[in-house]
Order: sequence, then structure tokens, then C-alpha cells
Amino acid sequence: MRIKIFMLLVAGLLGTGLGLCLASDSPSAATEEPPTKDPVLEEVLAQVQARYAGPGFAAWFFQESTLKAMEITDTASGRIFIKRPDKMRWEYDTPERQTIITDGVQLWMYRPEDKQVMVGQAPTFFGDGKGAAFLADMQSIRDNFAITLADTNDPQTYRLKLIPVKPQTGLTDVYLSISKATHQVVEVVTHNEYEDETRIELTNAQFDQDFDDALFRFETPAGVDVLQLDEK
Repeated sequence: MRIKIFMLLVAGLLGTGLGLCLASDSPSAATEEPPTKDPVLEEVLAQVQARYAGPGFAAWFFQESTLKAMEITDTASGRIFIKRPDKMRWEYDTPERQTIITDGVQLWMYRPEDKQVMVGQAPTFFGDGKGAAFLADMQSIRDNFAITLADTNDPQTYRLKLIPVKPQTGLTDVYLSISKATHQVVEVVTHNEYEDETRIELTNAQFDQDFDDALFRFETPAGVDVLQLDEK
């Protein structure tokens, strides 16, 4: 049961637009004729980019992942640490302790209770806007997605709809809720081709954090089994 819950939550996370893509390696919509710019949307994007322009930030998160076909919903919570341009650390406190770490090259998924760490390549799992990239590099939103303003029932937020410029398996759209007062991303909702949904709420954000790179590396403890995520 622990493995099922963990893998469901991880599958939801890896499919989110909360990932670690490198904007310089991603296709750009600039090669196509640009659509007419919405001045409100442009202002929102500019404010959000300015808000996340510091070296890094941390926040608390609540994650809800739903597999529609199986009618399964699991929740989790913990803390996220981001360091520009490509490092992140997700520390899950509930439903049990789990950690997902990447230094932009390597990816580790550690389950201490199972004494197991899964290891893979970050670009394989977090490329092209998957996982937490635009939180580390907001320019990647413009590079990887077609963006429009979406309707919202909350007068305190803007809601942006993001469609991948390059079609992706496991990611059909992303919705960002942006606080009008602080220009912070307060919610991310993503869907895939099966209509599965992952919703992540971000609270108590701390900006301009200059974290040590060691926070985004993982040293395998003695007695912990190592599994390769990208083994064929």
C-alpha cells in the first residue's frame, strides 16, 4: 500500500508543470507567427517573473493526485525547495516520509521506511515543462507553453491556462492560479490524456533564498537498495 500511494503521488508530480526543464534546451514558439499579445496577461507574466527572479525559494505544499479511471485519490504534504535554474527538493511529510531530489542532472527518489532509493536522469523525467521547471525559471513558461487567461471564480487570483507548445505524453494542460496581491503561484493543476488530475497548493513561500548546492544532492546511506528508474 505504501508503494502504491508513493508511486501515485510521484506519477502526479512528474506530470505536473512544477518540473525542472532547461529553457535553453526546449523548443520555442518564437519560430511561429506570434499571436496578438494580451496586455493584462503580459503584465501578469512580467510580475510573476520578477517575483521568482531571486536565487531560490521554499514553500509548503499540499498535493492531491487523482487517477480518474480507477477513481483513486491520494493526498500528500510537505515542503519544496527550489534553486535556480534547475535544482529542486520535495520533502514529503505525509502520508509518509519520502524525498525527491534533483541537481538538474541526476534524480533521486528516496523512501527511508523501505530503505530504497530510485535513481534516474533528471531530463528524462523533468524535460519540456514537466515536474517544477517554471518555478525555477519562469521564462520557461513562455518558451514551452501557449498561455491564455482563464476564467476564475476567485477575485483574488488570476488563472492562466498553459498548453504545451510541443505535444507531450502525460501532460495536456496546466492551470496556474496567481495571487493578484503578491504575484505568487498559489495553485498548480495539471491534467493528462486520461483526464487524471494533480493539484498542488503552495503556501508560506520564502523568497530570495540562497541554498547550498549540497541540499540538492543525495548520498545513499549504508543498507539502502539502489534501483535504476530508467532501466529497460
